[in-house]
Amino acid sequence: MTQINPLKDQLNQSWEANLKRELTARYFLQLQEFLLQEYNKFEVYPPQKEIFAAFHHTPFEKVKVVIIGQDPYHGPDQANGLSFSVNSGVKLPPSLQNIFKEIEKDLGIKMPEDGDLSKWAKQGVLLLNTTLTVRRGEAESHQKHGWERFTDAVIAQLNAKKEGVVYLLWGRQAQAKERILSDKQFILKAPHPSPLSAYRGFFGCQHFSKTNQILASLGKKPIDWQIS
Repeated sequence: MTQINPLKDQLNQSWEANLKRELTARYFLQLQEFLLQEYNKFEVYPPQKEIFAAFHHTPFEKVKVVIIGQDPYHGPDQANGLSFSVNSGVKLPPSLQNIFKEIEKDLGIKMPEDGDLSKWAKQGVLLLNTTLTVRRGEAESHQKHGWERFTDAVIAQLNAKKEGVVYLLWGRQAQAKERILSDKQFILKAPHPSPLSAYRGFFGCQHFSKTNQILASLGKKPIDWQIS
């Protein structure tokens, strides 16, 4: 039987220090047991070593923008631990294509073929899913097992200790996190970039230029949204 490394040991130090209480909570230990069974019985994404990739690419102290997704992609070789991102060489999923289309319309940046968003993450964009794992081909299969409570705690810690963070809330699940945020933060809302909803207001939202305008007004370096 494959063993999953303790989840708390996979977080980098900056996040572990801010989430100590969660990492020893009963629900989190139960979540870890659930994942051990899931990774042994099913094909689960992302790979175990990438469950907390978003936190490794964007340490707590560097967070200035948060983009909240839903589940990881549930197709083979897609999910890499960063919301909406795929590794270089992987075909762009429809939601990511729509994100790039909006960036092109908003900022005039030509749509790339590379879907690796780690460049954003390294600039301070936390690419966070509400649920961090999923079974192959089964969307929402790991919901209501503890991840939502954990990601609530992530946002609550950011809200308590950092001001002026820009939150991009796309779709119903992401917008449910708004209840955790105070008026010290900046919140931009739009429909999810999925083909099912992008035409209801995601296209034309201009969240990328608006984010950079907010960051500039706070004296922070804007995000370079260009991938390649």
